Amino acid sequence: MDHIGIGVSDMDASLAFYSELGFTDVVFDVTADLPGLSGVTGWDSTLARIVFLRSDNPTVLGRAAIKLVNTISRPNPAMPEGMGWGEPGICEVCVHVHGQAEFHAELVRAGHVNLMDPNEADLDPYQTHCGLSYVADPDGAKIELIEWSTLEAGWPVVDGPQGVNHVAFGVTDIETTRDFYQALGFTGQLFESDGYFEPMHPWYAPRTPPSQRMMLLTSPLGGNLEPVQHTPESPDMRGEWGHLGTYEFAIGSRCLDRSLDYLDRQGIKLVGDAVTVDLGGGASWRYAYFEDPNGLYVYVTEVRA
Repeated sequence: MDHIGIGVSDMDASLAFYSELGFTDVVFDVTADLPGLSGVTGWDSTLARIVFLRSDNPTVLGRAAIKLVNTISRPNPAMPEGMGWGEPGICEVCVHVHGQAEFHAELVRAGHVNLMDPNEADLDPYQTHCGLSYVADPDGAKIELIEWSTLEAGWPVVDGPQGVNHVAFGVTDIETTRDFYQALGFTGQLFESDGYFEPMHPWYAPRTPPSQRMMLLTSPLGGNLEPVQHTPESPDMRGEWGHLGTYEFAIGSRCLDRSLDYLDRQGIKLVGDAVTVDLGGGASWRYAYFEDPNGLYVYVTEVRA
């Protein structure tokens, strides 16, 4: 998983917020009429400012990026009303932080919205210990701060945020989802759980909180995937492309053409054609969208900058 797409209403405010999370390495900042989106947006034209950011302190537990999107040809659609966590759609950005509880307190003292106080858990089947908390970005997107203390034990890391550890997204069939993404290289699995997570219950009001079955699918090359399935089934919260908050994720590729050949051999059809955005100075951004088994539009991306 290369990065998570986040719709923003005020690019300057969002850049300031995400810089506090360590995303200060600007890969590119481009305003363009984005090609290849009509199949996923329903619009013939989408003029937008895109700022692609990586962490200034990436580690093996936090190495994926974020992409901020502010649409210009029309306002970013609103975040789906009533979104809790884990409904069909994209749930969150999860940033790995060494000393997450202290960092969460710093963000709250700085005036950012606290969505969940720090708590800790040991996750089956390996009893992997983690601590986690949540804050909101300027548009209300849920940002999880996580510390996989079992996995980072013994490594010389500095305090503070690293990069994106994973993206969480709601699915309608978690077994089909696991099979699908394992075929795309997410062959490891760190944990699986099934039950209720009480600290999230206020997010679902006035609905009754659902049971959540979730797992973390890992890749040796980038960020991880956390599919979530609710019982009983929750409302669809995929929303429109580019809506405020988290709305998509991308799988990185070193050679887009070879990746698309692989998708074709897997029987995965593209939504539209592969396209290229000229970033100037010989740099380019190539991408192509496909639809996963849950109706989420995911894209494969190759950036040469």
